[in-house]
Amino acid sequence: MTVCRVRPDLPALDRVFDYLVPDGSEVVLGTIVRVPLQGRSVRGWVVETDVDSDTAPERLRPLNKVVGAGPPAELLALAAWAAWRWAGTVVAFLRVASPENSVTPPVTPVAPPVASPVGPSVVRVHRWPPASPRGGLVTSLIADVGSTVVVLADARRTGALVRALAATGREVVVLRSDQSAAERTRAWRRSVAGDCVVVGGRTAVWAPVPDLAAVVVLDEGDEALKEERAPAWHARDVAIERARRVGARVELVTPAPTLDAIVAADDVLRPSRPDERGGWSVVEVVDRREEPPGVGLLTIPLGDALRRALTAGRAVCVLNRKGRARLLACVACGELTRCEACGAAVIETDTGLLSCPRCSTTRPKVCLHCHATRMKAVRPGIAKLRDDLSALLPRASIAEVEAGTAEIPPADVLVGTEAVLHRVPGDPARPVRLVAFLDADQELLAPRVHAAEQALWLMVRAARLVGPRTGPGRILIQTRVPDHEVIEAVRHGDPEVVRVPEETRRRDLGYPPFGGLAEVSGAAAAVDALVAALRGVEGIRVLGPVEAGAGKRALAQAAGVAELCDALAGSARDARGHGRLRVEVDPLRV
Repeated sequence: MTVCRVRPDLPALDRVFDYLVPDGSEVVLGTIVRVPLQGRSVRGWVVETDVDSDTAPERLRPLNKVVGAGPPAELLALAAWAAWRWAGTVVAFLRVASPENSVTPPVTPVAPPVASPVGPSVVRVHRWPPASPRGGLVTSLIADVGSTVVVLADARRTGALVRALAATGREVVVLRSDQSAAERTRAWRRSVAGDCVVVGGRTAVWAPVPDLAAVVVLDEGDEALKEERAPAWHARDVAIERARRVGARVELVTPAPTLDAIVAADDVLRPSRPDERGGWSVVEVVDRREEPPGVGLLTIPLGDALRRALTAGRAVCVLNRKGRARLLACVACGELTRCEACGAAVIETDTGLLSCPRCSTTRPKVCLHCHATRMKAVRPGIAKLRDDLSALLPRASIAEVEAGTAEIPPADVLVGTEAVLHRVPGDPARPVRLVAFLDADQELLAPRVHAAEQALWLMVRAARLVGPRTGPGRILIQTRVPDHEVIEAVRHGDPEVVRVPEETRRRDLGYPPFGGLAEVSGAAAAVDALVAALRGVEGIRVLGPVEAGAGKRALAQAAGVAELCDALAGSARDARGHGRLRVEVDPLRV
């Protein structure tokens, strides 16, 4: 009897075991099987065949059952790489790459596999404005021969995209995580036959097509393309690595390319300046430093803009209620207190100094603009805002929208955190004519690594709601930093304005993509164990740990992501033996 090596579907175990293949059974790499383990029958994947086992033959046990087809060999190798890249387990990625229900092999290919469709892999960024139709561009990027995988962050746009792709004559397969198990299994089975276009969310990048020729990733800067649960992998990076391994091309279509995409790209393509600028919305900026005392968030320009918008449509007001920094403003001149080193908002410490949460720079409590020493806290609140808007617009209906709001009411004005931009229902009879950011500084100056890119992406969502520059829609931004690069980029429809200072900051601080960064959190004992192990590795810098709720958290930095992932590869697995542990490589909200 032959011997195969199986990885059981037990993430906490994260090991492989050798089993006998019963006579009459046939397994290949990726085959899903059931095996006896610790007194029960568990699912697993065949990761190696014809094994010369070190285990004595009399101790080897046979497979319980051959369940069906699983991920092809290419995706087995990709899953192992992803487990290293995001400090996770291989099982987590094999689950994503497998069918929900059993698929009886073999699956006959529709067309002969294409070994290397375009030669060496190439990565291109297409800078495409947010309010311009992109269906024509996407269809032009589909490979003529072989399969193409199209990954998009916004599931609401899947229908229109599928219709546009189907019009080209190619067979389109929709593979999304919100489908039923039966639907996903049918899509998986069709994908593994090849010669098709697979469309879906981030999990579509794991579609088992045998003849991958191209991957098109739409809105690569959207946080929805990064998995929230650990391991927190990013569909863009998986697409680039998968394409590199098989010689396929990667097309990243986005209004605002991230630094990660630009660094990974071989070329950045863009429309003409008039076309790009026309695909962004008209922007009105309200400088809150010039507003009379006591006005608060409901400025005169905001009131005028709301009344104009409600004559022909609806309005959306965005306010980051929770806030990620306690903003301070100078009492004398109204300027926000910012870090002189990296530009983030600073906070007041218990010692009376001002400290930057992003780069740890400290200074005395002095305004850099007018040198005054009195500061005031800026604390906007969304509940009070809703009441104030009702008083300002007595004839309009006002509704609050949060991420957990079950049903969006048909109100004239929707007010909420950034989640409202994701959930505004379409209504051709009452289009959104205004998106107002009532206190944009909460996002512009947040002490996060990706703060500028994330703030720019909020403007992208707003532009898609209100439409292009030639339309009647408007974006209104209330701020105390009207010359911020994000605001300038949106006003001129040129994301390059953000890239230059952002690249300088990231290089100086050694943040991704110019260095490795990981956030470690969880049970105190597990975090302490991992921190101790990392501090023994040359080239790894550890910040913390600090108390975080019932556990602890820490940050780990390295000169490059490969060095960081190598350091985490073994130490994270050992640390998990001490308790719950989450390791997020390339964290977006740090």
